[in-house]
Amino acid sequence: MSVFPDIGSYAFLSDCETNALVAPSGQVEWLCVPRPDSASIFGALLDRSAGLFGFGPGGVEVPSQRRYLPGTMVLETTWHTPTGWLVVTDALVVGPWRGGSRSDRYQRVPSDRVAQGVLVRTATCIEGRADMLLNCLPLFGYGTTSGTWSYQGEDYSHAVAGAQSGAELHLTSDLRLALTGPRCHGRTVLHQGEHVFAALSWHAPPPAS
Repeated sequence: MSVFPDIGSYAFLSDCETNALVAPSGQVEWLCVPRPDSASIFGALLDRSAGLFGFGPGGVEVPSQRRYLPGTMVLETTWHTPTGWLVVTDALVVGPWRGGSRSDRYQRVPSDRVAQGVLVRTATCIEGRADMLLNCLPLFGYGTTSGTWSYQGEDYSHAVAGAQSGAELHLTSDLRLALTGPRCHGRTVLHQGEHVFAALSWHAPPPAS
């Protein structure tokens, strides 16, 4: 049996500037930044050792339901764990154009709403309790180069992964982030009504929590 899901089972996220593919397991297994034709930072779609971004319940790999919120490209995944129910939402953020100098990111005039260069993932426990895991393993250059993580700020909520090429990824979360080699990870137990988020940014520092 193949360890790779069928390509048709991946969910597609887009902000009209780049795109991501989310496996049924909840892992982001394909993302190229800052452009779709850039080298991947998550490439597990093609090679299971080429980087991924997991954000979901521990010990459960098959969701109960996946859908796009009506009229949006926000992916909602519902998980039934042995102890409760968890809902995860994923989106590439689009926001208002705030002006500034011309950018080589655009070949035409930007619209009123543009890509913000941020992947936002949220998780909410809607019943019982659920173990919640974050596992971010970016590998630059189509999985050929690992990054170096370091903390920014006074606490454990913001970490930066730097590559030899000079590329940087910013990860911020209300989970306490742990850094282990090329991997950034976190864990907590959510009870009914509690939620956590993770925001991965590649254009600028991530939004405030």
